[in-house]
Amino acid sequence: MEKFFFDNWESILRTFTITILAYVAMIFLLRSSGKRTLSKMNAFDFIVTVALGSSLSAVALNKSIPLIDGVFAFFLLIFLQYAITWLSVRYKAVKHLITSKPTLLLYKGELLHDALKKERITVEELYMAARKKGITDLRHIDVIVLETTGDMTIMPDVEDAQAETLQNVGKV
Repeated sequence: MEKFFFDNWESILRTFTITILAYVAMIFLLRSSGKRTLSKMNAFDFIVTVALGSSLSAVALNKSIPLIDGVFAFFLLIFLQYAITWLSVRYKAVKHLITSKPTLLLYKGELLHDALKKERITVEELYMAARKKGITDLRHIDVIVLETTGDMTIMPDVEDAQAETLQNVGKV
């Protein structure tokens, strides 16, 4: 119990040095992997982000993990994320495995209750999204789509249900 608050200066210096070096390595690897790694996240991107954070924490605080092992773990996670996203833009099957489809929540002012229930979205959340766009009544909105990132897209005026931007939107 005597080392509860302080072990030694060597431990502090190691944590200081390893954390800074691991952080710099992670920034370098993330920057070299492209913008997609740092973009708005779908579930797959979120998992990679959490894994990177956990790895950085382990490298910084666990004295039995050498810096090179931590940097290699960062590299592997970022490489796997890059490889899977590279495959997903080339093969629809991979894309469907790692990303969800956008979902139509409201059409021509009418709530799609089954879609709201399936996506666990409340009407109050739709109201909030409408308020952010300065819209006071859902009846003045033609389309609300829940995007793959969890964002809601509001389209006040849609001429045609077959609009190009609505082609891949799932309807419940």
